[in-house]
Amino acid sequence: MNFVEELKWRGMIHDIMPGTEEQLEKEMTTAYVGIDPTADSLHIGHLVSIMMLKHLQGAGHKPIALVGGATGMIGDPSGKSEERVLLDEQTLRHNQECIKKQLGKFLDFESKSENRALLVNNYDWTKDFSFLGFLRDVGKHLTVNYMMAKDSVKKRLETGLSFTEFSYQLLQAYDFYYLFKEHNCKLQMGGSDQWGNITSGTELIRRKASGEAFALTCPLITKADGGKFGKTEEGTVWLDARYTSPYKFYQFWLNTSDEDAEKYIKIFIIQVIKIILFSLQ
Repeated sequence: MNFVEELKWRGMIHDIMPGTEEQLEKEMTTAYVGIDPTADSLHIGHLVSIMMLKHLQGAGHKPIALVGGATGMIGDPSGKSEERVLLDEQTLRHNQECIKKQLGKFLDFESKSENRALLVNNYDWTKDFSFLGFLRDVGKHLTVNYMMAKDSVKKRLETGLSFTEFSYQLLQAYDFYYLFKEHNCKLQMGGSDQWGNITSGTELIRRKASGEAFALTCPLITKADGGKFGKTEEGTVWLDARYTSPYKFYQFWLNTSDEDAEKYIKIFIIQVIKIILFSLQ
C-alpha cells in the first residue's frame, strides 16, 4: 500500500486536501508534523503523529519533525478552553532536547538515505523577526476575516482569546511557508484540530510564494466511554519511564476495552512494543 492507503486502512485520516495523494504518488515528498515542547517527554497522544511520520518515511518520503520552540512560547488555542501558562526559554530548550532523543528512537535521522528524517526548531527562524517585519511580511497576506473563520478561533471567542493566541495561526502558517521555501516541504500533517492552522499555511504559501502545498490530518483518538485517550486516574501516560513505568505503560494498553483495542491495534501496536523494549533498556 502507498502512504495514503496505509493510513486509510489504519483509520488514520480525518481530512485530506485534494491533490495530496497525487502529489505523494508523483515524487518523494517532504512532509512535517509540529510538536509543542510543553513537557520534557512526549506522551501517547503524540504517538499518532509519530506513526504518521514513520509510515511516511517507510513509504519512501522525507519526514520533518518540527519542535515548536517559538510557537511553544505562545500556546495553541486549538482545543483549549483557556490560555495556557507560557513557558520560559530555558524550560523550552530543556524540553526540546529531551524530545529530540525520544524521536530518534522512532525515525531514521542518521542514515545517508535521501529520505532520512530532519529535526528542526522554529525558534531558529523566528527569533530574529522584528514585530514590524512579521506584520509586513506575513500578517498582510492573511485577512482577519479569514483567520476568524477558523474553528480554533471561533470556539475561543466565547471564553476570550488574547492577541498572543490569535497570532499563533500566523506563526504556524509561516513555519509551513519557511519549510516550503527552505526544504521543499509540500505537506503538513497533524491532528484534526489543526486543520485550520495547517490550511492557513497552504494559503500563505499560495499567496506569498505562488506555490502549491497540501494538508492531511488524522482523527483525534478518543475512548469508547468518552474519556480522553492517554489519560488515566493517575494522569497522563508518558513515553518516558521517569513518569510512566514500563509496567504501568503496559497496563494502560492491557486495560483498554475490546472496542478500543480493535482501533488501537491498527494504529499503535508496533510502536507500543518498541516503547516498552526501549524503556527496559
